[in-house]
Amino acid sequence: MKQERYDHMEYQEGMEYINSDIMDRVLEAVSRYDYSKYTVPDVMAALASDYPSESDFAAFLSPAAASCLELMAQKSKAETAKHFGNSVCLFTPLYIANYCENHCVYCGFNCHNKIHRGKLDMEEIEHELSCIASTGLQEILILTGECRSASGIGYIGDALKLAKKHFTTIGIEIYPVNSDEYRYLQECGADFVSVYQETYNTVKYEQVHLSGPKRCYPYRFNSQERAIMGGMRGVAFGSLLGLDNFRKDAFAAGIHADLIQKKYPHAEISFSFPRLRPYKNNEENNSNDVHETQLLQVMLAYRLFMPFTGITISTRERAGFRDNVIGLAATKISAGVKVSIGGHDGEAKGDEQFEISDPRSVDEVKDMIVQNGLQPVFTDYINTGSARVC
Repeated sequence: MKQERYDHMEYQEGMEYINSDIMDRVLEAVSRYDYSKYTVPDVMAALASDYPSESDFAAFLSPAAASCLELMAQKSKAETAKHFGNSVCLFTPLYIANYCENHCVYCGFNCHNKIHRGKLDMEEIEHELSCIASTGLQEILILTGECRSASGIGYIGDALKLAKKHFTTIGIEIYPVNSDEYRYLQECGADFVSVYQETYNTVKYEQVHLSGPKRCYPYRFNSQERAIMGGMRGVAFGSLLGLDNFRKDAFAAGIHADLIQKKYPHAEISFSFPRLRPYKNNEENNSNDVHETQLLQVMLAYRLFMPFTGITISTRERAGFRDNVIGLAATKISAGVKVSIGGHDGEAKGDEQFEISDPRSVDEVKDMIVQNGLQPVFTDYINTGSARVC
């Protein structure tokens, strides 16, 4: 039976509404953004600023900045060292379920895609956590598909309680929830929440989210604010680069994060930059492909605009690119990654969300960091009092 497509700007039953003007402010800023008007002198003036403005950030993301990447990289490297020293944090994701109730046309997990679905039980989660912890990692990201009926709050909370026995820092990347639910998950052990808007273009968002709770644009947009209201220590922002105009989406995510930081100065802000990757039953290239040079420009722009924020580089990117951006802009890198359901020790229980490009083990990534003259860090100093380095 065909699902009714509700208004993507309207909240659905059970979705918490918060009185915030940040979404309107971001959308208004994006509507003004004309990246074609910026020139090389504009970029040079932005580089000369000690406190880059919204307009400077816009210039860093413009086509004119392509000829200034070397200068941007030099300043980005200095800013990264100033705020993070020579440390690079390591983590790995653990997918515990891939059931989904959303029809998102770009995603391998979408509810109409014919994939092998799976969900780990608590015994299996405990085993996976133990295997990952044996590599020395102390930070983990717990992920599920977006399906409350298959991966309820109680299930995720129980998984977090198990993770807390093995890891000092725990992030979650799940479906958006209400602030009281974020508070419960924080009490179970979660420190950080990652939610990606995918695209900030409301028209494109409606076109690619055909059904399911994810179709509600404002509820997803306000996820980070609800998470902070629920006591989460940190929140991550980003868009799926290549889904729409990458310059405008990158600009929107940066402004979104900046406004949240100003409203909640105690919150730890971070970014990730997923690009569209081949996924199950859809191996074609995307017409909005974002190339590595453009991805690097986006990363440098974020570092220069918000120099104190964390930047994660994922295994969607090839090893050589990841090796070059740590210390330059990125401060966190994943290692020993499996994007299937389980599979860190033995056969996976469900299909992966997308294909990875860097399959290196934790030891291999750690060695690469050392060879680059940087320091791999496994433990969160805020939670433990000191960071364990290797």
